[in-house]
Amino acid sequence: MSPVLVRGPGVYRPQSDTRLLARAMTQAALPSGAQVLDACTGTGALAIHAARSGAAAVTAVDMSRAALASAWFNSMLAGVRLELVCGDVTRVVQGRTFDVVVANPPYVPSEGVLPGGGAARAWDAGWHGRLLLDPLCTMMPGLLGIGGTALIVHSAVSGIASSLVRLRAGGLKASVVARTVIPFGPVMRGRSDWLRARGLIRPGQQHEELVVIRADRTC
Repeated sequence: MSPVLVRGPGVYRPQSDTRLLARAMTQAALPSGAQVLDACTGTGALAIHAARSGAAAVTAVDMSRAALASAWFNSMLAGVRLELVCGDVTRVVQGRTFDVVVANPPYVPSEGVLPGGGAARAWDAGWHGRLLLDPLCTMMPGLLGIGGTALIVHSAVSGIASSLVRLRAGGLKASVVARTVIPFGPVMRGRSDWLRARGLIRPGQQHEELVVIRADRTC
């Protein structure tokens, strides 16, 4: 993953979850010449990583035009070509299939989601943190071609079991393939009392576990 990335105002900064997913992509030894979808691309860090890892074509999707502008600029700096698509990933790629799907969607539980914009849109994901995770997991079997692989990163606070159940319900083979524990960042620290009151974190908890879930379509 490139150490230098341009990031426009309000665009999600690559951090621990991005790096964990990039390592999982490398360890998965994804096929050379793959058609790849990067859902919620942000700066394009994972899309660029996929292109540099041998993907034949990479489609990067984000609702934020500032994110897509950042991804375009970073792809030019990296010397790779991306197909950039603006919109809701659950709608704009319907009817298409990919060999590989990678996703770092918003997953932080929140009392609401900003209507239309703002930096918090990159992480706020509704009451259970699954506003995008649920539809993404549900549609994943239709996004993957036969033999295709999805890699999704999110916090354990958002419910690992919920992701596994939805993916498996669609006929995919799904399991956790990478984990790491990190200290709460500013967002989680700022709402820790609310998360604790809802029973999503333990009293005194100041760390969260991040996981990468791999889902394979075998038939």
